[in-house]
Amino acid sequence: MLRFHFTPEDLTRLRIATAPHPLWEIAASLHRFQTHEGRWAYAPWYRTARSALCNTGLARTVRTLLLPLFPRASYFPDFLTPADGAAGLGAGLESILAAPDRQVAREVTKLREIVGAPAWTRNLTDGAMREQLVRALRAYHHAVITPFEERIHERLHAERTRQTRTLCGTGIEGVLNTLAPTIRWRPPVLELGKYPTECDIHLNGRGLLLIPSYFCWNTPVSLADPDLPPVLLYPLHHSPAAPQGADGHAPLHALLGITRTGILRAAATGATTTEAAQHAGVTPTTASHHTTVLRDAGLITSHRHANTMLHALTPLGASLLQQNGWHRVH
Repeated sequence: MLRFHFTPEDLTRLRIATAPHPLWEIAASLHRFQTHEGRWAYAPWYRTARSALCNTGLARTVRTLLLPLFPRASYFPDFLTPADGAAGLGAGLESILAAPDRQVAREVTKLREIVGAPAWTRNLTDGAMREQLVRALRAYHHAVITPFEERIHERLHAERTRQTRTLCGTGIEGVLNTLAPTIRWRPPVLELGKYPTECDIHLNGRGLLLIPSYFCWNTPVSLADPDLPPVLLYPLHHSPAAPQGADGHAPLHALLGITRTGILRAAATGATTTEAAQHAGVTPTTASHHTTVLRDAGLITSHRHANTMLHALTPLGASLLQQNGWHRVH
């Protein structure tokens, strides 16, 4: 179990990342290749990524260089997910190159002791070896993550919208209580029940940066070194594929049509008209027509926020999704 111990000052310094952290997403996406858990949630990405790695000749590099450094285990080096990565891939990779040799040596030694990493990992204190690693990370990101960036940004924007509504409705306590099913807020401690190690991190006024992640699945992740700036990578909520009826079509599709079903699903995480349109694959004008129908049917509510219209499920809409095999974000 991992426990974050908050002081009153830490609660005022709780933050949510405003953009994807590319290096954390690289780490989490590499974990998706190492397990079948949650494979359904990433099926289109998984197929496309495997094909891209083969077509670009990166498959061997991933297998021999990246996967040993990012094992889906109780530990991988902190220097691979630096705080500077919040400013973008380039800044994060520069931070990896600039990581102190002492830190790299210490963390690589720990990696070898815990998961038995290959002997070559000791060479990461060498500048040339680290440059090779950075080139591999950049190529991997370009091949398998960049093509999905629009979808990733869309999901993260929906998550920030959800958290904003939660903050307005139930405050910081509500935000901390709805991060993930395995996370519990027991004031003044945030507990991660399914965690591979036993650890207590005392924030002591440093606050906590929450990083919603597209590729993180089920179990949140934090840095191993409690002295580093505290972060918590937590998974976005994914919905399984809809159940199929006897005729091969989802029941909701037969009832509402494909477009309205897509818009209703988008509203499960909170969506603007534009986001709902992207989710359903239609124009915003068309989406606006369908949101009106869904609203008149009592399945969604709509509220204007600045220059946008935010759509969310009603209890009836949530019940309809749940009865047809969809899972609303809680």
